[in-house]
Amino acid sequence: MENAPQITLLFTALFVLISVPMSISVGLRRVETGVMLLHGDDEDLLRRMRAHGNFTEYVPLALLGLAGVELVGAPLWLVFGCGGTLLAARLIHYAGLRTSPDNVGRLIGAVLTSLTMLVSGAVILLALAGVV
Repeated sequence: MENAPQITLLFTALFVLISVPMSISVGLRRVETGVMLLHGDDEDLLRRMRAHGNFTEYVPLALLGLAGVELVGAPLWLVFGCGGTLLAARLIHYAGLRTSPDNVGRLIGAVLTSLTMLVSGAVILLALAGVV
């Protein structure tokens, strides 16, 4: 396991643990409302579904980017910085979306997630090009 991207594995474990309560939250709301498919016009269920869905749409690709940054030998501060920013971004986004779809937290989380992914992609490409 010494060649495995250890920092990325740490963040992956955290994201896996975070995703479980999100999923349970959707299931509990389904039980409360009796809506087993789609959202049945229940605004709270829709928010929970989208918060969890958005998480599962972005986090896997972002973690691949983080692994790439680590594997190309980026400085530890950069790997931890990207991972920590992604973690904060996703928590902020989740809280914002659960509160209101127009919440500023949602915007901040989305911007920070995109920034993390842009930095990761750029670092990987620069490393492959031999620039860094």
